[in-house]
This record gives sequence, C-alpha cells and structure tokens, in this order.
Amino acid sequence: MYVIDETNGKVCIFHFTVYGGVVHMEEADTMKPTFIDFFAGSGLVTEALSRYFVPLWANDICAKKAEVYQANHGSGHFHLKSITDVHGASVPLADVSWASFPCQDLSLAGNMGGIEGHRSGLVWQWLRVLDEQPVRSPILVAENVAGLVSAKSGMYYRRLHMALVERGYQVGAIMLDACNWVPHSRPRIFVIAAPKQMDVSALTSSQPCWCHTKAIIAAANGLQSWVWWKLPAPAVRTQSLRDLIDWDVPCNEKARADKLLRLIPANHARKAGSYLPGEPRVFPAYRRTRNGRQVLELRFDEIAGCLRTPEGGSSRQFLVIRSANGDSGVRLLTARETARLMGAPDSYKLPGSYNDAYKAMGDAVAVPVAGFLGRHLLLPLAKLAGREKISSRRVA
Repeated sequence: MYVIDETNGKVCIFHFTVYGGVVHMEEADTMKPTFIDFFAGSGLVTEALSRYFVPLWANDICAKKAEVYQANHGSGHFHLKSITDVHGASVPLADVSWASFPCQDLSLAGNMGGIEGHRSGLVWQWLRVLDEQPVRSPILVAENVAGLVSAKSGMYYRRLHMALVERGYQVGAIMLDACNWVPHSRPRIFVIAAPKQMDVSALTSSQPCWCHTKAIIAAANGLQSWVWWKLPAPAVRTQSLRDLIDWDVPCNEKARADKLLRLIPANHARKAGSYLPGEPRVFPAYRRTRNGRQVLELRFDEIAGCLRTPEGGSSRQFLVIRSANGDSGVRLLTARETARLMGAPDSYKLPGSYNDAYKAMGDAVAVPVAGFLGRHLLLPLAKLAGREKISSRRVA
C-alpha cells in the first residue's frame, strides 16, 4: 500500500506494510522494483538485475540452462517450459519485462530466417503473453544480436518497433558491447520501451550518442515514437584476457597442439612470434574455413572473440598461449573462464558437463552489460513509472 505525504510543500511517497501487528513504512524510492525474465537461460540477467530489481518470474525451455539458473537463483520462480505454453494470466505483473529472445534467425552464424523465423520469431510469443496480462509491464527490454537492426536494412527491427508502438510504447534501441567491461567482444542490441505518456526527457537526448551505431541510426530513420536513450559512457576497462585465464591449466598434448598450430596463417604466426620473450602472451583463436582450407585465426588485442554455443567444433574458442620462454601451447577455454568472460563471479555455479557450461555462458547476456543498463536506464525508468502510477491513482 502506498501513501502520499505532501507536508511542507514536499511530495514524499511511502510504502507501508503491516506484519506482527506493527506498521512498517519506508520511502518508495528505497524499494526495489520488480522484473520478469523471458528466455532466462542460465540466469545472468537475473544475476545482474537482482542488485536493483526483485525477480518475480523466469522461464526457459532448456533443461540444462535451467539447472544453472536454479543452482544460482533457486527454483521457486523458475518455469521450465516453452514460451508457447506460457499464458499471460499466470505471469505476475512486474515493472520490467525482459526478453532475450533467440538469435539464430538474426545471426550471421545462423540461417538468417529473420524475425519471423522458427526461433527468433518467438519474440511474437513474448508480445502475446504481454497482451494476455491484465496490465502490461510499463518497461520492456528485448535483447538480441546486431543483425536485429542491420539485417535487411533494418526491416526486422522496424517490425518489432512498430509492434511495440501499437501497444502504446515509445521505443529506442542501443548497442552495448561487453568489451567495455570485460575482455570479450560481444556487441548486443537492446530495445527499450516505455509508455508513450511517460516523460522520459531526463533519460533521452535529441540526437544519437555513443551507444547508437550507424545501423541503429539508419533503422530509426522515419520511425514514429522513436527515442534516443541516453547513457553515460562506461569507465575505461583495465582488465585484459591474461588477467582472467588460469595459467596453470594444462595445454593440449604436443601432437594435438602442433596440429592446431600448423593451421595458423603465416602472417598471424609472424605477428605472434614478433613479441619479445619474457612475458607470457595469450591469443584467442577460432577455426575458420578460408579459400577452402581450415585455418586457426588469432586475435592480438587481448580480447576474446564472441562466445557461442558449442554446436560444431568451429564455434569453440581456443587459446594459443605463449609462455615466458617463448614456447607455445593450445587449449580450449575452460568453463570457468567462459563465465569470467561473461562477467559472472567465480562463485557462480556451473553444474553439468563442459559443453553444458559452455552453452550456458555462450548463449547469455554479459552480467556487467545488463547491470549497467539496469542501473542507468531501467531503474530510473521503473521509478518514473511507479511514481506516475501512484500520482495518477492517488492511493491512500
């Protein structure tokens, strides 16, 4: 229950509860708003947002990911089922509704079936559930790969945008890359929607800022109810890949390592060999097919390539490690290292096999990215929505 105190010319909103025969009251601003998490996967969004929001409900269809989620966040609010089997009447009302819908039909690594595809098209099921709820969440977030705004000249994004506008929202998209927080290249698009009638001027700009790519700017051209969300620039990252890896993990046995090292293109091998000995080096590597032959391509910026799910050997990321004496070895990332690259703490539980953990981390949202968005945009929006709701109803 809320009460409004307008004494001394100041409006203060309080929330009070009664238990044990005692009235307990606190300012509404000290209360955590709530969120629900569709396509919740291994729970990294919940890990990030729980600092600012209370998770009320989550779902995913993957039993292996559900094990990870429940090992870290409990099972009381998690529902293992397809979103096609979720009905809005059974989902609690919340301040924020988050949907990291499948990316396979929007990813260059997938089949590019588009936003109507078999997997990525499940975003429409999310909107169906919202439509079935007695009251839609005031703040919505849809997350996906860059192809959401870049593919088909932004056509897929515009479809989603207009679907949200038709439901009474003002909408904008931003791009956040995990490499701003952790040594992991993982650009992702976040579509954030708020009620049209809400005054969001304090959280928006009249023009694009650092989190709006050329593809977003192009996709936004001419769209109604578009907003340029404004975010502070993140602090400069100081952590590199060498700070995250476990140096005592053994590399592959020599015959296997030599076979992989021979796949490194000559120009990459020369560059890797140009570093002076005396300091250990680590080079992330992916197997690719170039001109009909398999190669092992290296990165030299101490940033891991984008983690992916482990279906198919080419999707697994290798580390080429050069010791202080100049010797080179090769191994896969460990499960714990993938979690660190996603910003998860070492206390985050990873039950199941190596592939289970790799998939759980490779198909998720980086913790510091979701946390940054939650702190600087979603939390202020949720507070605005709560204040407008209370002010309009004047509940006593």
